[in-house]
Amino acid sequence: MSPAPSSRNLTFDFTGQTAIVTGAGRGVGLAIARAFAEANATVVAVDMDEAALAAAADELGAVPVLADVADRAQVDRVVEVALDRSGRVDVLVNNAGILRDRRVWKLTADDWNAVLGVHLTGTFNFTQACVPTFRAQGYGRIVNVTSYTGLHGNVGQSNYAAAKAGIIGFTKATAKELASFGVTVNAISPNAETRMIDSIPPDVRANIEATIPMGRFGEPTEMAAATAFLASAEAGYVTGVVLPVDGGLAM
Repeated sequence: MSPAPSSRNLTFDFTGQTAIVTGAGRGVGLAIARAFAEANATVVAVDMDEAALAAAADELGAVPVLADVADRAQVDRVVEVALDRSGRVDVLVNNAGILRDRRVWKLTADDWNAVLGVHLTGTFNFTQACVPTFRAQGYGRIVNVTSYTGLHGNVGQSNYAAAKAGIIGFTKATAKELASFGVTVNAISPNAETRMIDSIPPDVRANIEATIPMGRFGEPTEMAAATAFLASAEAGYVTGVVLPVDGGLAM
């Protein structure tokens, strides 16, 4: 089995560009933020975990902004920080997410609203907040993070599935709306090795891996590589795409 590539193997160059990455404190979000930092972007890292965010910013030389993506006033402040720092925003990665897993008859309104708020409303908030800058520049790249669950569902995750399905529809609609302004909007559907995967019992994990054609979960660096491609100048003719980065799981 071939080893997963390091983000340091990427050849994309984001010199002079500013990238906002939400959920950048750990896991896939941290790997994405690291990829942009290594490709010479100014990275504005956003998270709700103050300690994780501080560690990420220290490692990457990123600009840390503690913010709740579901709160529009806090989102607007993040964009203001980015513009104050560099005068522009070129890339937005909507990665922030939470889980409140319960079967539908046990799901509370708070469970529903919290998950929809972070995943779907957060994606809307940041997209709308960045659009004036993108339109003025005549350039922008938006990459949203969705999920296999958004297309296929999963027991105990009706709120998460609804949010991720909503992100797919939002991605396609905004791709059509923003194309004439030089802005692309795409999504990745990842299947990555994260803390959530680490908590799965070994026998259950083995059963899941048996359904993945490539026989393993992906590395966060592989999710970052796909994100960097979609955010690159080279991908300027790619928009409205939901790219599965899942070892063939979605086939």
